[in-house]
Amino acid sequence: MSSNQTALSRRDFLRKSSHIAAGAVAVTALTSCATPSSPPYAAPIQGRVIGANDQITMAFIGINGRGSNLIDGFSAIKGVRVKTFCDCDEKVLNRRADEFEKKTGKRPVTEYDLRKVFEDKEIDAVAIAMPNFWHALGTIWACQAGKHVYVEKPCSHNIFEGRKMIEAARKYNRFVEVGFQNRSIKNVHSAMEFLHSGKIGRIYMARGLCFKPRDDFKKFPDTQPPKELHWDLWVGPAEMYPYNEGKCHYNWHWHWNTGNGDTGNQGPHQFDIARWGLGKSEHPLTVGSVGGYFGPPASQETPDTHSSIFEYADGTLFEFATRGEYTNDEGTQRIGNLFYGTKGWAWIDGDGRKWQSYLGRKNEKGPGSEAPPAQGGSDPNVLTSQESSHYANFVDAIRANDPKKLTCDIEEGHLSASLAHLANIAYRVGRKLKFDGKSEKFVGDAEADKLLTRTYRSPYAIPEKV
Repeated sequence: MSSNQTALSRRDFLRKSSHIAAGAVAVTALTSCATPSSPPYAAPIQGRVIGANDQITMAFIGINGRGSNLIDGFSAIKGVRVKTFCDCDEKVLNRRADEFEKKTGKRPVTEYDLRKVFEDKEIDAVAIAMPNFWHALGTIWACQAGKHVYVEKPCSHNIFEGRKMIEAARKYNRFVEVGFQNRSIKNVHSAMEFLHSGKIGRIYMARGLCFKPRDDFKKFPDTQPPKELHWDLWVGPAEMYPYNEGKCHYNWHWHWNTGNGDTGNQGPHQFDIARWGLGKSEHPLTVGSVGGYFGPPASQETPDTHSSIFEYADGTLFEFATRGEYTNDEGTQRIGNLFYGTKGWAWIDGDGRKWQSYLGRKNEKGPGSEAPPAQGGSDPNVLTSQESSHYANFVDAIRANDPKKLTCDIEEGHLSASLAHLANIAYRVGRKLKFDGKSEKFVGDAEADKLLTRTYRSPYAIPEKV
């Protein structure tokens, strides 16, 4: 399968008006999620047109992990009203609602079924932080219901899903932004301006690093799901399997049925930076990938050591390395990007705070930039200023009714997520692959083509026509 306009002065006003302050957002959070018996919205539903001073009501869908960051970030934006939390694990749902009520004095509406959220005409936008395998279907249903969408990375579980997300956003005229926060960081923009200036010459190669050692993943027995967890909803579009603690909250990342490994977890941030720096708004022509799992016995299926190389039609190369075992830093960092040109090279660190270039054969220090330390630093449980800027960008674009304001529209998110998916497919079939970017299919490889999509479980199938 394969798949507006505002005056500059007004934009400036909007930009200032939605900077982080106080307020509330209606965001529906869902750690997993829904149960429609048929595509719930067969015809386009137009959401209301939101003015510059209008309140935006949000719901959060998926609130166990990243969802809590989304709640903190959006609820701090002036003019955003948090109305609904959604998660099919009612233990998580009630805990987050209690926390929000204690913090703000207001208790959100709680729903365990995301369909109920989409039926609420007060909701203007949803923030989705469900597991990867729910991102696409949740986004498509939201667009069909007339909601704008902020969706976490990677935007999809496979390449077919990403294309359908684009089609849904365009068909229903909804704004869909992907959570690649680097796209809204000023310091990263300055690095990109430098890279694209030609000062290190023609960039012939980039390298992305995801060196993130992790503790061992233990094996767990299959058991009955906790009574608070709506298991059928949680599994959703994935193939049904018995409840297992090692394949549920967070641990779903390391199984092909539900996750994409660290190459598709942390990796997409660096895939996106690499593609941006290389100036590629296209899929690569070829991909080769090797690796394996080198930890102690575990239920994990995805590799913890994974090296891939992509080649674009013009010969530009992109290397990517994932390492989950013990490892050294590579040059300047463990998570980040390096770019190599005909006149020098440069690196950008993983949190977008610092970049540096080196010029000529003597490796002389060239331009660079270091931003002040971000609030929260590397702590995934603390909101950073970079994240806040990206959330504000989504709100600004909606208020301006200008999709061009989005720093990471769904199409950009799809191209970057697809690099992780291509790397994983090449690893799984064990050979170098040639990819036709226009049709989004492999050339002469039916086995690899099967991994571009999946067999969906009724009633959670992503339709060919959204």
